[in-house]
Amino acid sequence: MSLLIVRHGETALNAARVLQPADTPLSARGIAQAEALAERLSSRRLALILSSDLPRALRTAQAISARCGTMVQTTPLLRERNFGDLRGLPYERLPPDRLSMRDAPPNGESGDEFEARVAQAFAEIVRRRAALADDLVVVTHGLVIGAMLARHIDLADAGELPTHLGNTGLWVIGPDAPHRADLLNCTAHLREPIADDARALSGG
Repeated sequence: MSLLIVRHGETALNAARVLQPADTPLSARGIAQAEALAERLSSRRLALILSSDLPRALRTAQAISARCGTMVQTTPLLRERNFGDLRGLPYERLPPDRLSMRDAPPNGESGDEFEARVAQAFAEIVRRRAALADDLVVVTHGLVIGAMLARHIDLADAGELPTHLGNTGLWVIGPDAPHRADLLNCTAHLREPIADDARALSGG
């Protein structure tokens, strides 16, 4: 059985290239994307959905839960990086290093603080998965997935990594160390008119 890691569905601010406040909801398009992913996952044996408690991730998790009959539990460890006072700004008004800045923006998290939190989240994911008989679904955010890929997941056989993480992109990861990636950023469940918009922000 596997770890299934999912990025949330699209929001209006993803599409508008705005750094999202914590309470940003899914758009109607994002809800449709989440429902398409839920239909895809309905053929798998899911034991638990572990989700960020931010609305855009939780609503995605709830769509999977409704289709698959699987319990959702939330944790703040899976929240997107807190960019503090930068949230709500258009992408073009962000600093040049934008989403990779190491310093903490005003009222936000530093890169080190964020990566330590993601490490704690990944350890919790592995611990939860070890106690389950079937797949564990993790619903989170683009930068969280990026930090997991950089530090906790074996990408040796993965080939070239995508530069854009798709909304409701699916990652299938081995449950045991070294946690090899078997499927990367797959959005095959999305068809027009809800196909992933490659222009939207991968962070958020």
